[in-house]
Amino acid sequence: MEKRSIGKLRGLQQCSSPRHTFTVLALDHRQNLRRALNPQDPSAVSDAELSRFKLEVLSALADTATAVLLDPEVSAAQAIATRALPGRVGLVVAVEATGYTGEPGARRSQILPGWSVEKARRMGANMIKLLVYYHPQAPTAGEIEAFVAQVGEESLKYDLPLMLEPLSYPLQGTALSDEEKRWVVVETARRLSPIPGVDVLKAEFPLTAHNQDEQVWREALEELHAALAVPWILLSAAVSFETYLRQVALACQSGASGIAVGRAVWQEAVGMNPTARSTFLHTVARERLERLAALCYALARPWTEIFTCEAPLDWYKTY
Repeated sequence: MEKRSIGKLRGLQQCSSPRHTFTVLALDHRQNLRRALNPQDPSAVSDAELSRFKLEVLSALADTATAVLLDPEVSAAQAIATRALPGRVGLVVAVEATGYTGEPGARRSQILPGWSVEKARRMGANMIKLLVYYHPQAPTAGEIEAFVAQVGEESLKYDLPLMLEPLSYPLQGTALSDEEKRWVVVETARRLSPIPGVDVLKAEFPLTAHNQDEQVWREALEELHAALAVPWILLSAAVSFETYLRQVALACQSGASGIAVGRAVWQEAVGMNPTARSTFLHTVARERLERLAALCYALARPWTEIFTCEAPLDWYKTY
């Protein structure tokens, strides 16, 4: 088992279930949510409108999750100030700027200007999340690895768990093939998860949406699990709820410690009027999240099987 500090262990506890599994409600979306709310003119969606939508989803669903993942721009502080985030639910705050810089085949990520790991700690976050675009063979791969290591050092300094979310992309063309996607996701996990400071990997499903062979799913998920040095959770990537439910069941059976789910639960709500949206969130979306939470609680691998912590009686002298 790997050792973790008191602060990191406490943050992991606060973001997980009594059985030490994760059901994280993801609402850190920014530009892609603007596009969903107004496909014709995303720029017309104001920060206030974006914030209202997120707080509405939170108010309906947050108490069903073990933690929520929010952005610092329009939702993290607002969720606390309006009490839309229950005190017993963990808070994971993103630290990266949305999108990427550089060329499509050589992408770069950066910390949101004006934001930092220190500020996340000060506001009461229980964990931070860093999204990076990564391809092991990209010209920027080494740069991204160094960037993750830098944020990992900050997470160690401020004793906050770090959830790393690497997103794959093609070096050429518009999409990865099924075989390429599997290799990139697994190799990414192998290279990035051992970086000091990384505590949880928020992983993509290691196959394309075109592949519906559950035996191949299981083999790919087991390969992903074997490549990892830390607990991992499965993101939803806007697939349908029924597809995601199948993915989650196999992922947990293959060693995942839970999920980080966003649009698979609430995506239909973006196109609804206020009355229909409220009804949908409190019924359909809530039932979906409850089903996923129960599945993770029953099948996911507790992160306590991977991490341990020591607390000698004089620990505070060197902390």
